[in-house]
Amino acid sequence: MTFITRGFRGRRSDRSHKDRIPPGQYVTTDFPVLTAGPTPRFPAEADWRFSLTDVNGSEREWTWAELTSLPRDTITVDIHCVTKWSKLDTKWSGVSVDTLLADVSARGTHAFFHSYGSYTTNLPLEDVTGGKAWIAFIYEGKPLDPEHGGPARLLVPHLYFWKSAKWVNKVVLYDFDRPGFWETLGYHNYGDPWLEQRYAGD
Repeated sequence: MTFITRGFRGRRSDRSHKDRIPPGQYVTTDFPVLTAGPTPRFPAEADWRFSLTDVNGSEREWTWAELTSLPRDTITVDIHCVTKWSKLDTKWSGVSVDTLLADVSARGTHAFFHSYGSYTTNLPLEDVTGGKAWIAFIYEGKPLDPEHGGPARLLVPHLYFWKSAKWVNKVVLYDFDRPGFWETLGYHNYGDPWLEQRYAGD
């Protein structure tokens, strides 16, 4: 399993943003591309789907047109990669996970996100609700590039960025936790950058 890294030209130290940079991180103005394996191939827009399965097994599905027509938020957030770079004031637009869960009563306690390309990641439900997470498809005013997770990715900015699954296409709700892709390979189960929860045992 290899990382692909492009678009990285260096690091920057900015003391004026010290309170926004978690321990062990440095600020970059670039947006490095880090992924396990190649960018997957996606279905045509007419065939793209995002689904949500609740703890009772009931499923709801959105087409691309349906998802992108839902009320959307535009948010400016800092993002922090487990490989120690942070990028400040990134601007995204997308649909809040709260919006997708609005009519779901059987929510359970955890969300397990799946992606085109078979990537998965796990999160406590409380970390993707309450205005904390989005299905994002616009970055800096433009459609999200595939190398950064387009056509749509999960955005959970308060956790390390591996939790913000690229190429997302499904979420399954459970009343228990289960590890995702990187979590099974020794990464921390939660991933709080302020506590430097990079690896199991941190």
